[in-house]
Amino acid sequence: MALPSALKQEKLLPISAVVAVFVFFLEHSLLEMGRTIALIAAAGLIVVIVLASTRVAHHAEVLARKVGDPYGTMILTLSAVAVEVLILAIMMRTSTSPTLVRDTIYAAVMLDINGILGLAALLGGLRHGEQAYNDDSSKTYSVMILTAMGISMVVPEFVPRDRWHLYSGFTIAAMIALYALFLRMQVGTHSYFFSYSYPRRKQSAMEGSAPADLPVESKHEAAEEESTAFSIGVILFGVVVIGALAEFMSVFLNSGLEGTGAPPTLMAVVVASISAAPEILTALRAALRNRMQAVVNIALGASLSTVILTVPVMEGIALYTGQPFMMAMTSVQTVMVTITLIVAAINLNDGQTNAIEGMTHFVLFATFVMLTVLGL
Repeated sequence: MALPSALKQEKLLPISAVVAVFVFFLEHSLLEMGRTIALIAAAGLIVVIVLASTRVAHHAEVLARKVGDPYGTMILTLSAVAVEVLILAIMMRTSTSPTLVRDTIYAAVMLDINGILGLAALLGGLRHGEQAYNDDSSKTYSVMILTAMGISMVVPEFVPRDRWHLYSGFTIAAMIALYALFLRMQVGTHSYFFSYSYPRRKQSAMEGSAPADLPVESKHEAAEEESTAFSIGVILFGVVVIGALAEFMSVFLNSGLEGTGAPPTLMAVVVASISAAPEILTALRAALRNRMQAVVNIALGASLSTVILTVPVMEGIALYTGQPFMMAMTSVQTVMVTITLIVAAINLNDGQTNAIEGMTHFVLFATFVMLTVLGL
């Protein structure tokens, strides 16, 4: 694609940058206008951040199509987690909540497994019936999510307060070791765990009816695919813009919610939703094209990456500042995560999903939303 044409398609990011500059000069004036204006400004910035993140996700998809699975979905999930960690780190500077990190990780897991996977399996099942995938991937993801969340978000409940820094250091080392081994498996000798060979006749039929997902490019996408260097440049620029917007969004959101009695987990849900927004669209497209392997990789891969990458970064910040975060989940959160992982283990053990399995996860997601509204 010619550079002028490519730049023209990226108008959302320059517009987002202009919005960031605009808000920079008007921040204090908007804050002085009261809580309602602050909330409106925060909502507007959330929309702009989501739009900017879709462009980052688009170019992550471009790179993903070039390298194929499992590298492709790894790039997608890492780009989403990078945005989440960036926004979370920025919001921690203005938030006084010691549970923001914990609540964000919990919300992300609920959104990814119950929201994204549930809705994708439900809609894909209604359209295609049973959808096949490689069950080795789901089993690997599930056991690692359970282990990572158990170590970082359940066991801390029993760690004495005066020894938190010792366990925090251990958690960082454990997460790094888990991810290093997982990464070696995903891109090394066990990469076949995370890919699936679709029958040729089904693949041909899908290609004729709609553009394929990550492993297969449509002719239109192939004709307009940006260069690798351009995509990397857009991703880096997008992350910088998103970081600037998140800084202002955090200030407005804190000012607008202060004293309103809003659920304490609301900000965590906002952070998790922003990072998950592009993944939702990608997963739904994959499910409707009968590419359930991509959905499993995106949903479970994003959940694992959120836990296993966010925890060491945030724990590192806690050790540096000397201010520990409250990482142990509440009883309600622990129950919801346990039910979710048990349901996922049962549903994802046979290499096929259907609408009923999707509905069970989506009902769990609705339960999570209801509990959030109730402030639990």
